[in-house]
Amino acid sequence: MQTKILQPTEENLILAAEKIKKGELVAFPTETVYGLGADGLNVEACRKIFVAKGRPNDKPLSLHVASLEMVERVAKISARAEKLFEMFCPGALTIILPKNKIVPDFVTSNFQNVGIRFPANDVALKLIKLSGCPIAAPSANLSGKVPPKTAQEVFSNLSGRVEIILDGGQCQFGISSTVIDLTAEPKILRHGAIPAEKIWEVLK
Repeated sequence: MQTKILQPTEENLILAAEKIKKGELVAFPTETVYGLGADGLNVEACRKIFVAKGRPNDKPLSLHVASLEMVERVAKISARAEKLFEMFCPGALTIILPKNKIVPDFVTSNFQNVGIRFPANDVALKLIKLSGCPIAAPSANLSGKVPPKTAQEVFSNLSGRVEIILDGGQCQFGISSTVIDLTAEPKILRHGAIPAEKIWEVLK
């Protein structure tokens, strides 16, 4: 497979969205790091993410969405989640919520919860909207390597493993999103781009 780095023109975004719809992989920028994306409701497409990254099968994938309607399609939103979505989304926060049946168990490694992220990046949001589905997208690097902040770093990691890399320039943060689990008492599972104190202030 030949890997192409493409500018995120309207034409190239439509091409990339067609790849997602056909169950292929596309690497794309977010404000945190570059993601390796597939249709998050398509098991075979998501399987390709694990193969391309060399990712352990017991590590669940989170879903990137472009609207609150899309969140409601895949997860059950609580009052706490609504507060966080209102304050921080679009943004560098992944919220873990009880999943709806539409989300395959394979995607969540058989957990009945799913991580939801609403990225604050125009290229990412356009790609999700054009694809018409939530996009599963862990960082676009080989497992164990540093998450990529540029399209060239994605190419160094995944050349020959993904056909299209959308080049959105350097990522704003360069560190992963903060992850909070809201399925029981709120708990931060990964410290990232949004400081924990800001989150606790909203949830107080």
